[in-house]
Amino acid sequence: MRGFEAASGLLKDRIRSAGESRGFAVTRLLTHWAEIVGEDLARATRPVKVGYSKGAFGATLTVLVRATEAPMVQMQLPMIKEKVNACYGYAAISRVMITQTAPMGFAEGQAQFAPAPKAPPKPADPAVLAKAHETAEGVRDEGLRAALETLAQNILTRRNT
Repeated sequence: MRGFEAASGLLKDRIRSAGESRGFAVTRLLTHWAEIVGEDLARATRPVKVGYSKGAFGATLTVLVRATEAPMVQMQLPMIKEKVNACYGYAAISRVMITQTAPMGFAEGQAQFAPAPKAPPKPADPAVLAKAHETAEGVRDEGLRAALETLAQNILTRRNT
C-alpha cells in the first residue's frame, strides 16, 4: 500500500485472535450484531461468548441482556438462533443462553447496549467550498451541478489531508 494503511488492516489479526478466544470464529457476529438480529434486539442484547461442548452438536451462544428486557428476549431466542445461523451459513448454534445483568454493576454489567451517536461532520473549509463551486459553475442542471460540487469538495479535501 501507499501512504497510511487502514487501521482495520493493522488490527485484523489481533481482533480475530481475541474473538476466537471467546469462541467467535466469525467476527461478523460481533461487529454487525445490529444487522444480524435487528436494531431493537441489538439495543437490548450483546453477544458475549460462543461455547463448544464435547460430544454435542452445535455450539451455545451466550447473550448478555438487561434484566428488564430478559423476558422479551427469551421469547425471541429461536429467532435469534435462526438469524445467527444464517450469519454463519450453517447450523453452528444449537442453543442460545441468556445472561442477565443490571445497567450498573460489575464488569459485565457495565456494558453499553446502545451504540454511540455518530459524530457530526466537520464544517467544510470556505476556500474548498468556493473552489468546488467555481469548478461546477458552468453546469446548467441543478442535480448534476450539486453532485459535481460534492465530488470536487471530496477531492479537494482529500488532497489537503
